[in-house]
Amino acid sequence: MITITKNEFKRLAEYIENNYGIRLKEEKKSLVINRLYHELVNSNCKNFTEYYEYILSDKSGKAITTLINKITTNHTFFMREADHFQYFRDKVLPYLSTTVKDKDLRIWSAGCSSGQEPYTLAMIIDDYFKNDKIQWDTKILATDISSKVLNEAINGVYNKDEIESMPSLWRLNYFQKLDNGSYMIIDEIKQEVIYRKFNLMEKTFPFRKKLHVIFCRNVMIYFDHKTKIELVKKFYDIMEYGGYLFIGHTESIPRNETGFKYVMPSVYRKV
Repeated sequence: MITITKNEFKRLAEYIENNYGIRLKEEKKSLVINRLYHELVNSNCKNFTEYYEYILSDKSGKAITTLINKITTNHTFFMREADHFQYFRDKVLPYLSTTVKDKDLRIWSAGCSSGQEPYTLAMIIDDYFKNDKIQWDTKILATDISSKVLNEAINGVYNKDEIESMPSLWRLNYFQKLDNGSYMIIDEIKQEVIYRKFNLMEKTFPFRKKLHVIFCRNVMIYFDHKTKIELVKKFYDIMEYGGYLFIGHTESIPRNETGFKYVMPSVYRKV
């Protein structure tokens, strides 16, 4: 049975935190062993020291991609923290529809996991604009660090239980039932979301134009305070004045350490 020593765990955890912002606490040792055991076996590593050296020496990038896919937790579902979507529909879209003069909505779902969040945003936008939507650029950028969940999001296939929380009209209009009983997002909505792999620890964000809305929910719970504040400041810098930042219900931003104005729990605005 492969185990991980205190020093091996410390070195691996520091590498992950320094490069990807994800903080693995001491109590996550068992999780790390369970999720990475087969990777050690498949790469012929006898222990975590050899595995760490294997990750550093792999120039293809496949080893670190697999590591991130294994250790990240991607738990999400449709209509998660539903009050955010209601606020987006009732407050944010009416504001943007009257103030964005070039009809170019710039929305980012950061940490999009398997696609439920950006697809929900795309459905809300489609439902809100209706026939006027053709006049707007409403493409949503959706990013995640895990290539595994990005592939799931691109496929856009969900089982019956996963879409039960959706409004019945949305289930009818935006999903296609497959022969195996699962449901796939229709192409018209799929085409509204652009998926990219992206590390939020990057020093600069490659946006040519500033954003109107950022959803980054239940991502910063894995970051330490310094990393979280640095990320929030980068969000602030790439956002248009009047733009909105949505974070998870269990997350908060210290008001004296950011330019964002508190709007309601887990919703902030650049003013």
